[in-house]
Amino acid sequence: MSSGRIPELITAALERVSRLFRKERGSAHLHTGRKGEDMAFYFLRRQGYTIVARNWRCKGRKGEVDLIGWDGRVLCFVEVKTRRSRAVATAESAVDKAKQDELRAMAKVFVRHHDPQPQCRFDVVSVYLIAGEEPEIDLFKDAFSWRSISGKRRF
Repeated sequence: MSSGRIPELITAALERVSRLFRKERGSAHLHTGRKGEDMAFYFLRRQGYTIVARNWRCKGRKGEVDLIGWDGRVLCFVEVKTRRSRAVATAESAVDKAKQDELRAMAKVFVRHHDPQPQCRFDVVSVYLIAGEEPEIDLFKDAFSWRSISGKRRF
């Protein structure tokens, strides 16, 4: 077992223990999303990312950025989408124009405090947690750009 998997296993064990002592709140899709974000976090770390923020929010914006991290010298704003089925559409296709616009606006706030301005990009991670199958994680680097390009999708 690699030392990189040890924190992941400890986190999973602590999550199982904590469920014994707390009443579960929220719907099933929130728990699915949280599990997918945890898996994406460890996946990106294994890919060499240095994660600097999780579930980052800023005043005046309604959304959050799931993960923010460095991939080398590039600051990445990562949206994680988790699904328990492939029946309807791909997980990554849920990052629509409205979500992209919100992520762009939040990223501008985040990088405003960095001098000099770092090179940035937007990544999307899709996580599939299908019963009876191994989890599947896909990373889409540079999934969309800083400016909106109507009608063009990279997925």
